[in-house]
Amino acid sequence: MNLQIKQDIRDKKSKLSIIDCDVHPYPKAMDEIRAYMKQPWRDRYRGGGRGFYDNPVHGSRLDANPPNGGPAGSDPEFLQEQLLDEYGIEHAILLPRAFCNLHPDPDFGTAIAAAYNDWLAETWLGKYNQDGTFKGSITIAHQDPLAAAREIERWAGHPHFVQVMTDSGARAPFGQRQYYPIYEACARHGLPFAIHPGTDGMGINIQPSPGYPTHYIEWHTCLSLGFQAHLVSFITEGVFERFPDFKIVLVEGGVSWLPALMWRLDQEYKALRYEVPWLKRRPSDYLREHVRISSQPLERPDNDQHLLQMLEMMDAEHILMFASDYPHWDFDSPLRAFPKLPESMHNRIFHENAREFYKL
Repeated sequence: MNLQIKQDIRDKKSKLSIIDCDVHPYPKAMDEIRAYMKQPWRDRYRGGGRGFYDNPVHGSRLDANPPNGGPAGSDPEFLQEQLLDEYGIEHAILLPRAFCNLHPDPDFGTAIAAAYNDWLAETWLGKYNQDGTFKGSITIAHQDPLAAAREIERWAGHPHFVQVMTDSGARAPFGQRQYYPIYEACARHGLPFAIHPGTDGMGINIQPSPGYPTHYIEWHTCLSLGFQAHLVSFITEGVFERFPDFKIVLVEGGVSWLPALMWRLDQEYKALRYEVPWLKRRPSDYLREHVRISSQPLERPDNDQHLLQMLEMMDAEHILMFASDYPHWDFDSPLRAFPKLPESMHNRIFHENAREFYKL
């Protein structure tokens, strides 16, 4: 057996250990996105962002800018070298940042989402994806649920789109019935619905804290508030009973809040179940079947034993999936994000849960 064959075998084995559930690809310039837009949207589009809650220091890893120019996350070869090859990642789940959900004009938001999907399909899921490593997310503008459902239908048969994604910023909790066309389309095509931080308090969306924070550190710390509200809404509104095949993934919204929230909701349910008679089980019982959470940002207490206890309390072995958040400033390295885990928990968090959830 020659050296090249041996190396190929080693490479194949090394790519069986990690599925990264939060990787952000970026266009090299906004003209890449405009090329997929019709008028009048093409001339109107200027990109997007979080307005005054941008990181005041730097938004990405300082070493993530490609050597040939362009923003961090825009060069697939450099991403391959810096993330996939460095850590032996088998699949990277791509979540573009279109920020299309803040626009009061739903047609504009839908046009931005569609352009990002066309761009992702042709580039990162197409000509950059010869080995099928990259798996993508169908971006939708949730302010127009019927148009969002049509966008899901447009891409549902694509071999490399594995989920639907939207920002956590919204005008109403996601369990409410105006969003049902989105969930019906997701369930029909077996596509999980991913929620990622962004546009909270921006444009038409409501800030989840009581008023607007003063500083980025305050805004960023409290991003989990919106995720908690959406999760409670999904459960108590009976979305998982109405759509038994519907699943959600909470991306980049933190982890450690989950056990206490579910304890509180279960306790409330004991006394108030008459208000939500459509629930057939305790609220927490819906988690393993319908909900997954990505690990980044993983809160690390001073005592690693406390983190391990929290992971056990939240049933991390079955609902947590590893995410790095590459190329952002708070990137979690697969080598340093967790303390030493029991082997079965490690395997499920780093690849088995995602493999099952996304049918990879």
